[in-house]
Amino acid sequence: LAALRLVGAALLSPGSCSFEDSACGYQWDYAHLPWTLHGEGHYISVDRSYEGEKAVLSSPDLYSEEWSCVRLIYQIATTSETSADPTRLNLYLRQEGESFDRLLWSAKEPSDSWLIASLDLMNSTKKYKLVLEGEMGQDRSSSIAVFEIKITPGYCIECDFEENHLCGFVNRWNPNVNWFVGGGNIRNSQSILPKDHTLNSALGHYMYVDSVYVKHFQEVAQLISPKTMAPLSGCLSFYYQLKQESSIVFTVYLRDTSGFYEEIWKTDTALSADWTLAEVDFSAPYPMEVIFEVAFNSAKGGYVALDDIAFSPVYCSNQTGTPFNPANAGCDFEEDLCNFYQDHKDGPGWSRVKVKRNVYRAGDHTTGFGYYLLANTKFTSQPGYIGRLYGPTLPGNLQFCLRFYYALYGFFKMSGTLAVYIFEENHVVQEKIWSVLDSPKGVWTQAEISFKKPMPFKVVFVSWCKSFWDCGLVALDDVSLSLGSCQVAGLLPHSPGECTFEKDECVFTQKKRGRGSWHRRRGPTPTSYTGPKGDHTTGVGYYMYVEASDMVYGQRAYLISRSLRGISGKQCLTFFYHMYGAGTGLLSVYLKKEGDDEEVPLWRRTGEQSISWLRGLIEYESDRNYQIIFEAIRGVSIRSDTAIDDILFQAGPCLEVEEIQFSSGYPDSLNEIEY
Repeated sequence: LAALRLVGAALLSPGSCSFEDSACGYQWDYAHLPWTLHGEGHYISVDRSYEGEKAVLSSPDLYSEEWSCVRLIYQIATTSETSADPTRLNLYLRQEGESFDRLLWSAKEPSDSWLIASLDLMNSTKKYKLVLEGEMGQDRSSSIAVFEIKITPGYCIECDFEENHLCGFVNRWNPNVNWFVGGGNIRNSQSILPKDHTLNSALGHYMYVDSVYVKHFQEVAQLISPKTMAPLSGCLSFYYQLKQESSIVFTVYLRDTSGFYEEIWKTDTALSADWTLAEVDFSAPYPMEVIFEVAFNSAKGGYVALDDIAFSPVYCSNQTGTPFNPANAGCDFEEDLCNFYQDHKDGPGWSRVKVKRNVYRAGDHTTGFGYYLLANTKFTSQPGYIGRLYGPTLPGNLQFCLRFYYALYGFFKMSGTLAVYIFEENHVVQEKIWSVLDSPKGVWTQAEISFKKPMPFKVVFVSWCKSFWDCGLVALDDVSLSLGSCQVAGLLPHSPGECTFEKDECVFTQKKRGRGSWHRRRGPTPTSYTGPKGDHTTGVGYYMYVEASDMVYGQRAYLISRSLRGISGKQCLTFFYHMYGAGTGLLSVYLKKEGDDEEVPLWRRTGEQSISWLRGLIEYESDRNYQIIFEAIRGVSIRSDTAIDDILFQAGPCLEVEEIQFSSGYPDSLNEIEY
């Protein structure tokens, strides 16, 4: 543990702490388990000596106007290998003016010794705190130790190898060739260098790999950087020395979380007797590792040394031009087709339509009363009819995740009625990457597809009507594109303040459970002609609802948030609600401020509203801690199931405003489609 003390511990930057004789201004939350400072061992820990579920440790107020790197040295110790509720260490960012903490990182892997986590913190003008949360899980003998927190200006992929945690860089172990730390007067190699690059001294350190133990042809040593946790693009530079007696291949790769390698640099000289600077343009729009790989062909191959890896957000070459913005390749169709277009020789194809609120036909996915695209309408249907919708040109050699919502009506056989193709720029090569197999009729269902192509291309949505007797309607809405595979995007932390009810009830609790309470459910509700057929998030996920058949007329059910941090200025609450059924009662939203006896009504709907999920928007203010309460009141009959989904709390005013916050009665009895 003594080895964990870093160089210059006395000069630690604000927010950094080696827990030698104090907690450096870090404070624990007395409402939870206590942390114990072990000055002699230089760490702080929490265990199950006391009753409690978790422990919280928060930093003093910090400022970070420059990009910085947080390095956390920690250990999780448990006795049980696997558990449904594992011990976990989470790191949150608590920004000024935000009611919710943003999850930066989470770990649950137990280990026999300390581990290191490296996290990029983007520059911000806002004051913030770092909050460590230890969740103790089910294991009664679990413990969590934090040995050091260090915040340094710069990027986590930078390293001079002077500190013994090596900035989180790791060697991929190989029986014969490995990267080692050189320098510091360690005479442990036949091809030792007299001086490092950082200090230009025998006391300085660098990394090196030597061919002396090579046993096989093409032995490979890999040095792997910490994973980038924020989008980076610019110039990666490093210094290297290479002594080659038979062929050595020194290569730098980027590796994404799917395991795809992309070569970005390779040595072009056989020898560099002195430290040589290498620079390479580098773009990591989604999490990636940088891998320094050396391949030897014989035991007399020579060696490679590496030092002073650095990064600058300015490209090395005079490269200009704006990076690709995936937001330009999505569309909610509220205003127009965005950057999508149709080839008119296909016929009318896709139409942009809007359905007024009604109890027969679902509206759009975005709000429930906005625009979406509709193909194969009965007016244009003919056997073999095809409607093509072309997206904008996308650059090659990037991993993408395409998400969109579709709904199908009136088909006997659903398979193949909607497909997604990739067209290369010349429109000659086309490849089908997705087609619908089966889905609940009339439910907005989310599809997601990951893909990567070497050349620029377009995504094309194709709707197909196979025969006159089986022509239905294909609806499309909320197309979005993000960088990185969908799998990776799914692993990244959600927006703070977002609740989709996919895993649990998030920040919400109930006064009582059982009959007459809110239930978490997927699929349709048990009673016919009331409640949703599926959730709003994906169409096949979870939502919260009240089951009217368990309640009596006028009975109330409350879903109450935990206490949320008050902030100055306006805040916006967005949610989706479903009120379908002839006997539907009331749904209300209240604000309860700390210290007040009365709740303030913010929003209300009475009676049947629509067969669709509808969006609710509420703007409110509270500079004191507060709770948000959803109250459902059962209506006159069992056809009174009321549901909510996709709740989002955001700082700042709502970008749109609902005209009516309090309404009663059915909104619109017409079943119209507007073109």
